[in-house]
Formats: sequence, structure tokens, C-alpha cells
Amino acid sequence: MLDKKNQSVFSIVFIIYLVCFAFRIFEYFVLRTDRTWVGEAVVHKLVGILVLFISAGILHFSAAEIGFSKEGALANLGKGLAFGLCTFAVAYTVECLIINSLGNFDSLKLYVSTYAIDKNLGYNTSLLFFVICIAGNIINVLMEEGVFRGLFNKILSQKYSFILSALIASALFGFWHIVGPVRNFLDGESSMAGTVANSAMLVFTSTLVGFKFAMLTKMTGSIFMGMGDHFVNNTIVNILHVVSKNGADQMMALRVAIAQSLSFILVLIWFAISLNRTSITNIK
Repeated sequence: MLDKKNQSVFSIVFIIYLVCFAFRIFEYFVLRTDRTWVGEAVVHKLVGILVLFISAGILHFSAAEIGFSKEGALANLGKGLAFGLCTFAVAYTVECLIINSLGNFDSLKLYVSTYAIDKNLGYNTSLLFFVICIAGNIINVLMEEGVFRGLFNKILSQKYSFILSALIASALFGFWHIVGPVRNFLDGESSMAGTVANSAMLVFTSTLVGFKFAMLTKMTGSIFMGMGDHFVNNTIVNILHVVSKNGADQMMALRVAIAQSLSFILVLIWFAISLNRTSITNIK
């Protein structure tokens, strides 16, 4: 366990974060793996997984203590996948209905693309690209859920309440997503105004999504339900596309907003009910 008198838990979290963030910057600005045929920035995520388990070892945390509990793992993972699919099913349905009402709906198509903030890039139908996409997103959720919802929340909870720990870890998760818009600006692909708007949107929404995953982790006792939901969130927009007469994924931002808003509200309600039940039990 951490010695709260002699160590600042936030400093420990921030140092680990900076190490992971430095590799993220290196991959986005130097390696640019996501701009190659791979289509995924996976190098810094693999490094992040290594940092995760090295840090857990140094801090004497077991795998279960950072969220990798074997008990109910498959069940929670399945629940997360189902939850994510259901919320996105609603979002896709609403999007298709809106486009159809405008007389522009064409079809739904399966192919692999690369997510780029407000649009998707690429059109790959080979099985290899589906495998790469799925594998890349498995690595992504393993690293991000393991670090932000598992390790960081465990460290911060040594000193802070769950809510404050989750807010700190979620804010760091939000800022984690600023690298893409900044690179687009430096590459001349977006204006300063566009960069500020996209950065603010990504930081805010990613912070909320991170807090949602933290609530799922708290209620289930492991990171697996959050991993399942996170995997669907990242993968489905890259493989299932809404095609209209004006092109593909013209209203993707709306689709994601609907799915994430619905998902957050449902988890928040579940969390509030869970807290209420716990309070009643404690009173009794």
C-alpha cells in the first residue's frame, strides 16, 4: 500500500501520465502510425500497457486491485459489449431516420476506416484490416481502462474519495485526447478556431466518458464492463458506416453524441440507484 504521509498520490499519477503522454506525442508526431496502412496508433498503447504493469508491480498492486479481477470478468465484458451495442443501435437508428427524412439515405456499409475527429478516412474491406482494427482497439481499451480506470483510480483512492479520484483521472483522460487536434493544426489541416473548438469538445466529452467508465468500474468491481463498452465505442464507428447521397458518415458527430449522451445518462442513473441502495443498507 502507499504511504500517504510520505508520498503524494497525485504526483505518482502525474509522473506515470507524463511518461505515457510522452510516448503518445512521439507516436503521433514522429512515427504517425495511424497515418500508415496500420491505421492505428498502437505503439504508445503497448508501451502504456508495459508501464501499467511495471507501475503496479512497483506499487505492490495485484492485477485484481487495479481492476483485472477474474471474478465475473467474462460476464462483465459481455455486459459492456451489449450495453455499447444497444446505445449505438439507438444512435444509428436516429441518424438513419433523420437522413431518410431528408431523402438522402442510401445504405449501411461495413468497411474499415480511420477515425479523424469529425470524419472517417479510408475504405478497406479486406479481412486483414478488420483484424487490425479489432486488435488495435483491444490494445487501446486494455491500456486506457487499465491505466485511467484501474491504476490511477487505485492510486488516487488511497487519499481521495471515489468521486474526486474519478474526476481527476477523467480530466487526465480528457486532456489525453488533445494530441490529435493539435497535430492537425500544426500540419495545416485545421484553423486555430477549429483546433480550439475540436480540442474543447474532445476534452469535455472524453472527460465525461471517462467518468462513465469510472462509475462502471466502481459498480462492477472491475474494469471489464468499461472495457467492453469502450471497445464498442471505438470500433463500431470505424466499421459500420451510414452512407447517404452526400457521402459517408456525414452526421457521425450527431451519432456519437446521441450514443454517448444516452450511455452516460443510463450509467449515471444506475450509479445513483446503486448509491441509494448502499445508503439504505448502511442505515439498516
